[in-house]
Amino acid sequence: MSKRITMNERSARERARDFKQVNVGYTSEQAKTEARRCLQCKKPACIEGCPVEIDIPAFIKEIAQNDPRKAIGILKDKNNLPAVCGRVCPQEEQCEKKCVLAAKKNAVAIGNLERFAADWEKENPAAAPVPGRKERHGRVAVIGSGPAGLTCAGDLTRAGFDVTIFESLHEAGGVLRYGIPQFRLPGEVLDYELGNLKKFGVTITLNSLIGRTKTIADLFHEGYRAVFIGTGAGLPGFLNIPGENLNHIYSANEFLVRVNLMRAFEFPSYDTPIYIGKEVAVIGGGNTAMDAARTALRLGATSVTLLYRRSREELPARAEEVRHAEEEGVAFEFLANPVRFFADEKGCCVRGIECVKMELGEPDATGRRRPKVIEGSNFTIAADMAVEAIGLKPNPVLPSLTEGLRTDAAGHLVIDEHFMTSIPAVFAGGDIVGGDTVIQAMGMGKRAARAIVEYLSR
Repeated sequence: MSKRITMNERSARERARDFKQVNVGYTSEQAKTEARRCLQCKKPACIEGCPVEIDIPAFIKEIAQNDPRKAIGILKDKNNLPAVCGRVCPQEEQCEKKCVLAAKKNAVAIGNLERFAADWEKENPAAAPVPGRKERHGRVAVIGSGPAGLTCAGDLTRAGFDVTIFESLHEAGGVLRYGIPQFRLPGEVLDYELGNLKKFGVTITLNSLIGRTKTIADLFHEGYRAVFIGTGAGLPGFLNIPGENLNHIYSANEFLVRVNLMRAFEFPSYDTPIYIGKEVAVIGGGNTAMDAARTALRLGATSVTLLYRRSREELPARAEEVRHAEEEGVAFEFLANPVRFFADEKGCCVRGIECVKMELGEPDATGRRRPKVIEGSNFTIAADMAVEAIGLKPNPVLPSLTEGLRTDAAGHLVIDEHFMTSIPAVFAGGDIVGGDTVIQAMGMGKRAARAIVEYLSR
């Protein structure tokens, strides 16, 4: 069996200075060659690993036969956002992990092929197939335009419902818009996917904070028969250590929102109010931490150090993102945990971080070894800017303003096996109920859409 074809990348020296895409995509010949590596298994396990249930062998077969039009048609039969998934989904932990060739570390590059088909559609929009839509009556409201909300809206529209998405911000996309840098997911790619949903019949209403501008009860009074909540996880976590209130310490959420929604990546065309230090520290080990570190470099930081309290083996970020960060110049300080921020001589801005060294003990509830403090191992690093990327909590606005909407101790909406909340005809999915990735949120949005169709068909 031939080796997997690696997607071409721009050089680290070049890409670390701008926000253009790192991966440049397959050529047509590369895509066909890679697609022909698929064994077309009679019982394809790769489909089991796909949260949105794509018929993976079928779309790959069409690429192998040089028919990307049919390939994108198969993809969009299940996935409303293929160009997004082809770029940011952790296929190596999902569909590709189930590939029979993965045992030899040579899995078919399913994600790369999905991106190829989606990019072909963007370049050939007139030839792209149009998904079918059933005739059915009824209106459904979707709150939030992130991956869960967009997927739910697309599937409900396909089922024949009139769907309106209500988005609180001035641009749609949720975490896809504000949480992922342009060099991983360009805005024009997201805009194209949103445009397809609009052409299909989805209405998106911006600057509408449900709970404030109108309530869920108002939506039902306006004639919506069901509501889906996909407001995500927008409440940042903090370390709660001394000095955390000093200037130039950001949550990753605030930092990336300023860069993406306020277009700091287009400085000086957009003079966004954001301070970029020379010696930047990023705290965390997930994809968001990698995004923040790589973004700081692109905006002018001289050095970026990523502090992570476990070892390299426990990093939750995608291996590709870690590799890209290292190639671009991000330094990693493993088994290190901040305990205090130092102020500068004026006492207002961060100038350094006191850390403590860690060692790994027994596995915790996540299966990763639990970090323990090594007493007396304190050390300091210089930092005139810090970004805390230690996770997000569910967005609390709508639950706090909606009587009868139950949450658990962590703030997640409580749902039943049909994705229905404690309020009849109100469903939820995505990070607001718990989840880690874009594709997991999309999978929940798809399953919730099915549950809504069944509920409204009784």
